[in-house]
Amino acid sequence: MFITFEGGEGTGKTTLIQNVAKILREKHQVTTTREPGGSMIAEAIRDIILNPKYQGVTPYTEALLLAAARAQHLDEVILPALRRKDIVLCDRYLDSSLAYQAYARNLGYDFVLKINQYATQNMPNLTFYIDLDPEVGLSRISNREKYDRLDQETFHFHLKVRQGYQEIASMYPLRIITVDGTLSIDQITQLIVSQIEEHL
Repeated sequence: MFITFEGGEGTGKTTLIQNVAKILREKHQVTTTREPGGSMIAEAIRDIILNPKYQGVTPYTEALLLAAARAQHLDEVILPALRRKDIVLCDRYLDSSLAYQAYARNLGYDFVLKINQYATQNMPNLTFYIDLDPEVGLSRISNREKYDRLDQETFHFHLKVRQGYQEIASMYPLRIITVDGTLSIDQITQLIVSQIEEHL
């Protein structure tokens, strides 16, 4: 089973994946991974995308780099794990490109879906979108020692990302489950685990 976690900055996805994986590993084989990244080559591409020193990355280049990293990640990590019958928990996937690049960067859904055709052939069984006011999310990461290039975007950009996610969730209601990001991490963890167990 392929499960993805989506949301804006500071929504707690990384912690949630760790918590959910710990519970699921009591009964199942679980692989946890992330995008962009997840494999050596994809992590190298991640550095180009997110490192603040690369300020010249254009929206189209950003989208194409993400698609390339995703293809590598699929071949090296996700598909082999699914063939082993693992449950794969992934921090971000194609919906991130739709929210950030297609919607917030105004590249359009058609373009982003076209360059991610390989990913569209390998979509998640289930996606949890953690919905949270970006003002709250950004305040949660204000103490981070390291800010990436997307963290440093304007507040208006992060508002558009949330709007994009909400629109995408309405486009794929059978796959995407919207979760209230103001709930505690423990509450969200239990909610997600119960949903996964229902689908297994």
